[in-house]
Amino acid sequence: MSGLSSPLPPGAPDESILSRLASELFAALPGQTPPSFDAPLSAAPTPSPQAPALPLPADAPSSPAFAAAPVAPQHALSLGASSPALVPHSSAGNGLPDAAVDAVPVGAPRAGGVQGVPEAYAAALPVVGHASPQAGGASVPSSPYYFLGEASALQSAPGGASQGAVSVPDDDRVSAQSFGLPGGDALRALLAAPSREPALPVSAAPAASDYYFVQPQSVPTVGHAGRVPNADAGRHPPFDVNAVRRDFPILAERVNGKPLVWFDNAATTQKPQAVIDRLAYFYAHENSNIHRAAHELAARATDAYEAARQKVARFIGAGSVEEIIFVRGATEAINLVAKSWGAKHIGAGDEIIVSNLEHHANIVPWQQLAAEKGAKIRVIPVDDSGQVLLEEYKRLLNEKTKLVAVTQVSNALGTVVPVQEIVDLANRAGARTLVDGAQSVSHMRVNVRALDTDFFVFSGHKIFGPTGIGVVYGKRDVLEDMPPWQGGGNMIQDVTFERTIFHPPPARFEAGTGNIADAVGLGAALDYVDRVGIENIARYEHDLLVYATHAIRDIPGVRLIGTAADKASVLSFVLKGYSTDEVGRALNQEGIAVRTGHHCAQPILRRFGVETTVRPSLAFYNTCEEVDRFATVIRRLAGQRKV
Repeated sequence: MSGLSSPLPPGAPDESILSRLASELFAALPGQTPPSFDAPLSAAPTPSPQAPALPLPADAPSSPAFAAAPVAPQHALSLGASSPALVPHSSAGNGLPDAAVDAVPVGAPRAGGVQGVPEAYAAALPVVGHASPQAGGASVPSSPYYFLGEASALQSAPGGASQGAVSVPDDDRVSAQSFGLPGGDALRALLAAPSREPALPVSAAPAASDYYFVQPQSVPTVGHAGRVPNADAGRHPPFDVNAVRRDFPILAERVNGKPLVWFDNAATTQKPQAVIDRLAYFYAHENSNIHRAAHELAARATDAYEAARQKVARFIGAGSVEEIIFVRGATEAINLVAKSWGAKHIGAGDEIIVSNLEHHANIVPWQQLAAEKGAKIRVIPVDDSGQVLLEEYKRLLNEKTKLVAVTQVSNALGTVVPVQEIVDLANRAGARTLVDGAQSVSHMRVNVRALDTDFFVFSGHKIFGPTGIGVVYGKRDVLEDMPPWQGGGNMIQDVTFERTIFHPPPARFEAGTGNIADAVGLGAALDYVDRVGIENIARYEHDLLVYATHAIRDIPGVRLIGTAADKASVLSFVLKGYSTDEVGRALNQEGIAVRTGHHCAQPILRRFGVETTVRPSLAFYNTCEEVDRFATVIRRLAGQRKV
């Protein structure tokens, strides 16, 4: 101690006590308790002026951060009038900010990653299984099958899904929180959070089996961070569009020498780095066929695939993972229902109701079925704003109605359809319902049990996930009554040349090798959306749509197609004196990507007397500056128009 450059602080023990304690501490054998001491080694530290004490009420909760989450309203766009808090940022030359800054309480540990979104909700999931002494008392899956470990979380409530019980936790454990200072609840939640490290599954003790692939598996560790790539690494302040933009590498691209503006989100969305990394990790470390192999990679792949099914079930509020079927996209999803449920239950004289807003994918399969069975298609008309006429819909319902299939958000107009009322009326009439959520799941909160629809479908690439993966949700009792629509491997229990016994749902409808990697990528995309917060996304996009509408509606020659009061982020229009392709090409010269054409929705465009429109469609990574660039091009074209 003689080498210290300054004397010990007042109240500290002298050098002889420190020397003795150090010797005894390091002399203790492993497993022995080091000697205790009576005197403190140092005085109590003086509170830092940078980290003032935060007085909390005596009854302040000690629950983790997610416990402070408000319950989200079902109709997220109703929050549109409330603007999200935007964090100041600096702009880079390429339109992206130069640095990401996380605002966290002083002294709080930093989590790795640069995703620009809050930490994973994985740690907030309900505990499933039993405590394992080998795992330090942590919970391990109670199922002997590794691929059912996480899935059983949705079936753990008393009564089970088969009895109609709600087996997903009622509290909102998946909505991203604002994590902003101030706010007593937010501060208490942050202080109560023990760690910012993403939670990983705990390895179970080996089961009594000759095949390790039926044992609970831990997630392998690789890479510089020692973790599977995860959308959940990192946390950022209340919604900051530039923090979000940093997560999407393609937004740094240049087109025709200009920074890319991606206004074609209704066609497909761009992918965050977390999804790209998760796909790369799967192919580098987990790639295998699933369910039926006695080797490690089969276990990893199956765990990842079934975990993705679990994430989908949570994201849309399903009651059980058995209600989630993976398909190629929303188009295949609707065809599955038509070819399976429809072929069994639709007959001559029956009626199928659709709306005038539908994408061709929610028209053509029903036309094919009706032609085959002798059924009839009836159409809900829309008003001049592009909203469905509920009174006309009520008149269409009758005892012959067997199915009502409607979109939740129009891909051509952006109209948000009142599907809750449509489903309720159909249920009273004894008809089944299908809701096409391809354009809704990325913009608003969806809860299929609250909606009480029989089927809900969507595509992964519309919600920042990969292409080639989609989802059918179906009520369990409805799915169990449906025959398979394709035959092959993976969907059978036993086959002889005389007969075949099929698996129950969902495997019954997943014949052959599925799109395993992209299902895993979809799970990562849903993780990402959860961390940003679907309500945050809805509020920001609503305000951006209002801004864009005001920016172009008064430009001479612009005619907006679809002006419903309740809209998602689509702004279809035509410009007098120009074809839609000419407008699209002019925008492309400035690096702005929009869709032109009929958008696979010809009936609704013809309702407004046009064959094609220009369709900019927005996402939560778009900005007002991008809207200004877009409006400048339209204004210039309008000024150059030849009368």
